Amino acid sequence: MTCMERADQNVQYNKNIVWQQMTITRKKRAESLQQVPKTIWLTGLSGAGKSTLINEMDKRLFAQRKKTMVLDGDNVRMGLNGDLGFRKEDREENIRRVAEVAKLMNDAGIIVLTSFISPFEADRQKAREIIGEDSFIEIYVSTPLEECEKRDVKGLYKKARKGKITDFSGISSPYEVPRNADIVVDTSGKKIEDCVDEIMEQLSAIMDENKR
Repeated sequence: MTCMERADQNVQYNKNIVWQQMTITRKKRAESLQQVPKTIWLTGLSGAGKSTLINEMDKRLFAQRKKTMVLDGDNVRMGLNGDLGFRKEDREENIRRVAEVAKLMNDAGIIVLTSFISPFEADRQKAREIIGEDSFIEIYVSTPLEECEKRDVKGLYKKARKGKITDFSGISSPYEVPRNADIVVDTSGKKIEDCVDEIMEQLSAIMDENKR
């Protein structure tokens, strides 16, 4: 079944669905965890440093006794999104599902950190709409393509250059640079600790601003 066929089927099902209100609200769950639930969305090219950054950010938040969950691109595709490929429509569905999961976790009071290339502006905007403007923090890991190719940790760029991988962001498929990212960080020539220091400082400022 294609994504379009699934969408048509969902439209039919949704006519018979009514949202069930629960007694324990998102606000109450967040208060019980003593934190403000957010989705911190990292986007950038493969090899930009997203997964490394998000792991270190998670460690720091955990040390602060924050309740967090990491949604990593590869990990999610091994389970929840294992039925999706890398065509544009599959990528759209991949991001939509992740956004819905992140929203549910935010509703449970949890801080969610995501690491996805998410190359298309429209998909990232859709994720922001699903999760909610006040809960979505976009971080653009702006490491240049040349640096990402030098790293090529998984050997994907070499395969993409040889045509062994199609629809590869930055090579055979576009990566649309975020126009209004909340935070921008380039990991080129920097220690990971310094990059995380920079991100956490800006995150703290954003969170403080949101409390006002």
